[in-house]
Amino acid sequence: MTSIRFATDRDSRGISEVHSTAFPGPEGQVVASLAIKLLNEKTTPETFSLVAELDGTVVGHIAFSPVTIDANGNWTGYILAPLGVKPAYQKRRIGSQLVESGIELLTKKGVNVLFVYGDPEYYGKFGFGFQTAARYSPPCDLQYPTGWLAVALCDDGFAEPTAKISCVAALHDPALW
Repeated sequence: MTSIRFATDRDSRGISEVHSTAFPGPEGQVVASLAIKLLNEKTTPETFSLVAELDGTVVGHIAFSPVTIDANGNWTGYILAPLGVKPAYQKRRIGSQLVESGIELLTKKGVNVLFVYGDPEYYGKFGFGFQTAARYSPPCDLQYPTGWLAVALCDDGFAEPTAKISCVAALHDPALW
């Protein structure tokens, strides 16, 4: 049975293996490096990662880091990036379990909005959509604008009319967007 838990520094090697195998070619190394940077990034509110473990082996990883907007000091947001599952363990709902666990944790923390830059079909299953994301400008120009998605985790999660978000240093690389 797969267990989901908070990642620690001891998981660095396993997390790196997840992303270097889940993403093809050089992209795997870029994403693995990002995942490790986020694992070690100190932010307030905290950046955190979850791992999926099966028989003592890390088979999946997800990171959540805070984002801010200038317009509202009481507003809290996070971005989900990256998410990866080793190819041999894909199609078993491990990625879904990681996303659902993160959404549950962030909802309990009172986070207003969770963002992702990814596949609308996949992330739409969790409530992410264009309409919520349209109220927020991403921190960098997007190669695929249709991938900018968000889900409101509480009723007062919206910026009015639109706000530009800022992200943590590890994600503030235009090449990632």
